Amino acid sequence: MRAMVLDRAPGRLELRDLPMPEPEPGQLRVRVEACAVCRTDLHVVDGELPDPAVPLVPGHQVVGTTDDGRRVGVPWLGWTDGTCRYCTTGRENLCDNARFTGYTLPGGYAEYLVVDERFCLPLPAGDARHLAPLLCAGLIGYRALRLAGDGERLGLYGFGSSAHIIAQVARWQGRRVFAFTRGGDDAAQQLALSLGAEWAGDSAGPAPEELDAAIIFAPVGALVPAALRATAKGGVVVCAGIHMSDIPSFPYELLWEERILRSVANLTREDGHELLALAPRVPVRTEIEVFRLEHANDALDRMRAGEIAGSAVLDLAAS
Repeated sequence: MRAMVLDRAPGRLELRDLPMPEPEPGQLRVRVEACAVCRTDLHVVDGELPDPAVPLVPGHQVVGTTDDGRRVGVPWLGWTDGTCRYCTTGRENLCDNARFTGYTLPGGYAEYLVVDERFCLPLPAGDARHLAPLLCAGLIGYRALRLAGDGERLGLYGFGSSAHIIAQVARWQGRRVFAFTRGGDDAAQQLALSLGAEWAGDSAGPAPEELDAAIIFAPVGALVPAALRATAKGGVVVCAGIHMSDIPSFPYELLWEERILRSVANLTREDGHELLALAPRVPVRTEIEVFRLEHANDALDRMRAGEIAGSAVLDLAAS
């Protein structure tokens, strides 16, 4: 089978022919239809996450079909021990021994992969290319939205793959959405407005009004004090990325008045079932830019440069 392989990080992916993977008991072999490209993949390739299982096939937003004809989604969380204090208290996303698709387990930048059946997710009907971004961009965004509380005024910092999905869910919930982007990123701002945001502007500037909550999707630590400054008393700021540049020091007064600063780590299977059931009801519309498997480096390069509006997706049917 063909796959894009990372030999070392930081590095570039190489197209190779690999042996067909064989499932063990409890595993499924999945023929990949589409795999969305995530910023976490970029962090892996660029060496910003420690100890990837190289040589590695990245990718963890996989839509595919099993050998027995079932259509499944394969997310980032690929295995947990099920016995630790986190797993037994409904917090499997924090399992110390967890394994992750496309990082410590083989991923979906390939024609086939083998996965633990227990961690596959049922999918709604639809085009595989449009469903794929739901499996991490959507799921992490959904978990962040839940942890942001029920406030009406929601700020989204960084309007890429996750934010463009979660803006739609938030609007469906009746929230008001404010999109904060890099200065001059007209494409992201126009996308935000087209998806129901009532304001879109420069994240370096002031918010148009106080926010009840903010979710930071961009991996930029300097946005933390900016988001705290924009939130009202009792507001919540959620850092939704797996990697972020250092957060600069800020005066205690930004956190005072019962503001909350927290992070989101990974996802649970419950998050997956909830979002994938909700997405058709909204309905969520994913904006995608499609690449062939062998052009995965191009997709990562364009993401690194901030040139992807919405989500990049590898289309294995076209490769």
